[in-house]
Amino acid sequence: MRCGRCGAVNPAGARFCMACGAPLERERRIRPLVLMLGVLGVVGVLAGVAVVAGLGGLGRGAPGGTPMEPAGLAGGGTSAPSAEPTPTEMHEVSVEPAARLGKGEVERVAFSPDGRWLAVGSSVGVYVYEAATLQEARRFETKAPVWSVAFSPDGRLLASGSADETVILWDVGAGKQARALNGHTAPVLSMAFSPDGRLLASGDKNGKVILWDVETGGQARTLEGLADVGAVTFSPDGRLLAAGDAFGTVILWDVKTWEPVHTLKGHMDWVQSLAFFSDGQLLFSGASDNKVILWDTRTGKQARALSLEGHMYGVNSVAFSPDGRLAASGASDNMVILWDMQTGRRMRILRGHAGWVRSVAFSPDGRLLASGAKDGKVILWDVGAGKRAYILEGYTWPVHSVAFSPDGRLLASGSEDTTVILWDVGTRERTHTLKGHTDEVSSVAFSPDGRLLASGSGNRGVIRGSGDPRVILWDVEAGRRVRTLSGHAGWAWSVAFSPDGRLLASGSLDKTVILWDVEAGRPAHILRGHRDWVMGVAFSPDGRLVASGSVDKTAILWDAGTGEPLRILEGHTGPVWSVAFSPDGQLLASGSADGKVILWDVKTGEQVRALEGHKGAVSGVAFSPDGRLLASGSWDNTVILWDAKTGKRLRALEGHARPVSGVAFSPDGRLLASGSWDGTVILWGVR
Repeated sequence: MRCGRCGAVNPAGARFCMACGAPLERERRIRPLVLMLGVLGVVGVLAGVAVVAGLGGLGRGAPGGTPMEPAGLAGGGTSAPSAEPTPTEMHEVSVEPAARLGKGEVERVAFSPDGRWLAVGSSVGVYVYEAATLQEARRFETKAPVWSVAFSPDGRLLASGSADETVILWDVGAGKQARALNGHTAPVLSMAFSPDGRLLASGDKNGKVILWDVETGGQARTLEGLADVGAVTFSPDGRLLAAGDAFGTVILWDVKTWEPVHTLKGHMDWVQSLAFFSDGQLLFSGASDNKVILWDTRTGKQARALSLEGHMYGVNSVAFSPDGRLAASGASDNMVILWDMQTGRRMRILRGHAGWVRSVAFSPDGRLLASGAKDGKVILWDVGAGKRAYILEGYTWPVHSVAFSPDGRLLASGSEDTTVILWDVGTRERTHTLKGHTDEVSSVAFSPDGRLLASGSGNRGVIRGSGDPRVILWDVEAGRRVRTLSGHAGWAWSVAFSPDGRLLASGSLDKTVILWDVEAGRPAHILRGHRDWVMGVAFSPDGRLVASGSVDKTAILWDAGTGEPLRILEGHTGPVWSVAFSPDGQLLASGSADGKVILWDVKTGEQVRALEGHKGAVSGVAFSPDGRLLASGSWDNTVILWDAKTGKRLRALEGHARPVSGVAFSPDGRLLASGSWDGTVILWGVR
């Protein structure tokens, strides 16, 4: 993906430019089978501690601080990397996951052959529901997003394929893992059981199809010749295997000899679905080019081609009814369309989703259609009536920010779906969903008295110099908007309240920090000094200082009373995404895209030490209330707890399936919240 800001070419799915740190524009045509990191910006804030995620090169920083004002505050220093923890140190802190809020993003949906079960693959695992009642029956957690699910012919096994290159067989009745199949070297995108249930075919992003012996878990055969394998299926008699890829090619193999029988070319884009009919003599293929082709498997030629014109954006999923009379397509225009396969005409447009439709599946009797979308909903449609029969909710968009209320009773999470959710920490239930932003919420912060919540956001157009960046103040108890603060010329990326609640700091892509008079709702000071986007802001405990982190790789300490810069802290080799003061105000922690956390002496500006241990960009930092612990969240999907005094790593917390976007301690220090792009918040018990 090419950066529109500096022109650098980035890996597919990157959210930030590796060269300059700029958020990358979303693609209009989304292929959910490979969608993992194609969203924009991640931030977390706790009571004035802004934590923001980003990406940049790894490296070592230079020590020292550059004085600005007043003169004579300059100081040098040396940066000492943290030592590896000893076994004794690893047990100094006991941390266990206490709860997970949210079910993650919806990735795939599938019915069991008898129609009893509905499986939903999400960014954190697989949820199995009774199709008749939609009661959750099973929950299978995985270490990576689940991009494909398939039931065995007898419905006893459920296979899931994940972004971590694994295939897992789950025993649905027992509710536990039956076997893990390892052999792929790329994310698993598609799966299908043979009609007798003895083989499982799985296709991956490297173009490899592996045939597994279900009973033994061994590899029976590996087939190559395709690119990203988006669909696989067996013929009803089990004699043929079909697989389609990202370039529109479909290959038919003879299962007995494993020799290719036909290579079918007719699509111009990703093959999303395959289905055999008439005892395997006919094969339907559906692709993102909005075309469905009917193939004669005996000759390998097209019997018929239908153009499904009706979606405004690319098709992400295609499904065929069991009798072959209907097709359903889900697309990035948030719509599901039903098609008549005899005429190719559009029968119905099913509207109800507020996000990209990623997956569609017919029930075995063809009476219901399930659609899963990025809006966190799975909708069951009555196919005959063309109406919603049931809505299954609880799934979530990527979480970009988290913050505890001062009394620890509430947790706020800001999300990519433009909303802020207030959770009751005790019951784990939602108390309010706050709507008012027009784009993803990048930061949240409670006022010191807990009565107000600030949230920062912006429009996608802000990156191009337009849009409507905003900070919203909410009445927490009433769950309503109190005031909108407009003044930034770029995305309001991070927010933090002063300890007395009279000021609110907001950092923006316009390279400034605005200190707002909360009561008056207007700027008290505009802080200018950064050469690039401001990604993190924080007030010192006494309220006299403001810290800001920027894509220019520096952190700046400002006088909160005058708005004047006091010191530039230089040492990171990548964008600084997050800053946090220690409770005593003596230290400032900064997390960077270079993968390091640097602890600074606030008085002298010297580097106290650099903490190295993450394998990805550091997205957020937070001190425990007693100042003994420092938590850092990272793009490597982990949270690390550090001894703030010695800089030694105490524990690495694994539980998220995607990058961690923000971290926050509860006021009593007994809980640590981590928000993630996997759409969930994990509450960790700290002792």
